[in-house]
Amino acid sequence: MYGWMGNVLRVDLDKQKVSTEELDPAICREYIGGKGFNSRTLFKEIRPGIDPLGPWNVVCLATGPFTASGLTSCSRVEVSTLSPYSGILGDGNAGGSFAHFLKKAGYDQIIICGKAQKPLYLWIEDGNVELRDASDLMGLSTWETADILYERHGKDISVAAIGQGGENLVRFATLMFDKYNSAARGSGAVLGSKRLKAIAVRGTKSVSLADPDEFRELAREDRDFFLNDPFQKEVVAVYGSHIGMLHWAPGFRNYEKYLSEADVPEALKPKAWKQFETGRSACRSCVVPCKNSFRIPEGEYEGEAGKALEYECIFCLGTNCGITEPVPIMVQENLADKYGICVIALGNAIAMAKELYMRGILTARDTDGLALDWEDAETQIELVHRTALRQGFGNLVAEGMYSMAKILGNKAMDYCYHVKGLSRGPHPAGIFGLAHATSTRGADHLRGRSWAYGENDPSLWPELVEKGYIPVEDEVKTLILSEQVTTLTDMIGRCKGAVNNWASAVPLVSRYPLLEGVARLLRAATGMEFSEEILKNTADRVYLLEMAFNVRQGIRKEHARLPLKPGLAGTQAGDLELAKHEVMLDKYHTLRGCKPETGVPTREKLESLGLGFVADEMEKVPGSPGRFEEWDGPVLWDPEAYPKGTRRA
Repeated sequence: MYGWMGNVLRVDLDKQKVSTEELDPAICREYIGGKGFNSRTLFKEIRPGIDPLGPWNVVCLATGPFTASGLTSCSRVEVSTLSPYSGILGDGNAGGSFAHFLKKAGYDQIIICGKAQKPLYLWIEDGNVELRDASDLMGLSTWETADILYERHGKDISVAAIGQGGENLVRFATLMFDKYNSAARGSGAVLGSKRLKAIAVRGTKSVSLADPDEFRELAREDRDFFLNDPFQKEVVAVYGSHIGMLHWAPGFRNYEKYLSEADVPEALKPKAWKQFETGRSACRSCVVPCKNSFRIPEGEYEGEAGKALEYECIFCLGTNCGITEPVPIMVQENLADKYGICVIALGNAIAMAKELYMRGILTARDTDGLALDWEDAETQIELVHRTALRQGFGNLVAEGMYSMAKILGNKAMDYCYHVKGLSRGPHPAGIFGLAHATSTRGADHLRGRSWAYGENDPSLWPELVEKGYIPVEDEVKTLILSEQVTTLTDMIGRCKGAVNNWASAVPLVSRYPLLEGVARLLRAATGMEFSEEILKNTADRVYLLEMAFNVRQGIRKEHARLPLKPGLAGTQAGDLELAKHEVMLDKYHTLRGCKPETGVPTREKLESLGLGFVADEMEKVPGSPGRFEEWDGPVLWDPEAYPKGTRRA
């Protein structure tokens, strides 16, 4: 097989058994890889209504056909599961070197099921796979776990590990790759529930290509763009995602407002972070060093060092929580990485808790005496510890924003600006709000929003618009195109880039618009016939499969909501916003091949995409036998039923 290794590794933790399954070439053609493989597996193997933290959940890790091929920016691993944070599709995408080593070990996908009787870790060395005792790793951070496995197996490996957050089933715990790369949406908690502490992999095999000469030439053209493009060289490679603090309007105090460039504190602007920078790095196979390394030079945390501080941490654990000094943000970044918890979900939960505290909905009695004042960075750092260890009020924060609001009641949900349990804050009706509403993993910035109006492509995007490749005159069509692109990017194993732009996500888009470059690369890599039309249909196949997965979890049209602030809800202005959103949502569902009144994919559309087996499942929606219960977040546990504690990071 060309492009793919042709193997799926199945890990049954109940039986402590590993086995290898052959990858069907037809599945490769129809789902390509990455999230395509994973989303199909989840739909096939996860029953609706199960507890995400129960033994019946499944975790998948997958690479793409371009992984370890020599094409730049293609070392992303897709991690997918039923999210214990949202109760719907939960997938994350991480960089580093894990995907590279997994592919070279001979595997395109890992499927993990069941629950181990004792703590284990998975060791993969080319074709040799073992489940090993991990009792000595329990209670350790992701950093400590990785260091022990590097020492045990050698430096030429990659390690994916959970920390204390995953062990304590913090619902937004994440799987961390080589200490600093996160795959969010709750995969860490699911692996914690399964008692799988880590995966370590060494791979030395080669990836066979159908036309290596043609592929190498195309890969060279793609690499040369990044080496020569002024924006990539002078902005992305210098500041990475920190430029978002100037251009992406970060939230402030639980989205009290969005900060303009002039509003952003000087200490949090891109150039200010340079005083802490000790170097820059890139993921495996990438030529753009978008990630920073940092060190705190003085004060209480003098000498503390970390890596890959992104915009999301500065915004979510910084400004949106009222913290405007850099040192506490760096400290929290390191704690989140060590504990293995998502900075976005953590920041959203703390920001909402702070607003509830300011409004008297939460009191010091509820928070175990913690005064959740906006500017109090030290108390917030303490709350991060308590959340990861599920201690005191942290046990509630560990449930995540939506579940915490549901548990609290008393108007707490009014300040939970979520879509399907995840948050990007309240936005007016329009393409951004619609993108958050239609995202298949809840409100999200990487399913479509960042691709809509090209704010991160100063030269290429206007050219693509001028030549008619992007239909900006129609916001709904533009969003659907961007969803197709981001879906395809996560299938081929490509990075969307530190600043989420078309050139990063779509190989060779500057030379062969729009998806022709991807088609050429796939033909050269795999020997199979691909075209732009085939690729768009493939992306639609995966996206509608994900929509159908969520339908089985109880998602309906009304859950594709437009969050409004309490002061706007119920007013004439608020009603106008909702009406505008409703019109756009109806058009979106119609163009997507879904019933506009329910948001459920139609049989006709599903069968046209080769998803007849999915159409059969959709017959069970409301009004049909075996209807699925309406979504209201994940199955919750008694607060005292969770594991708690272990050592503070």
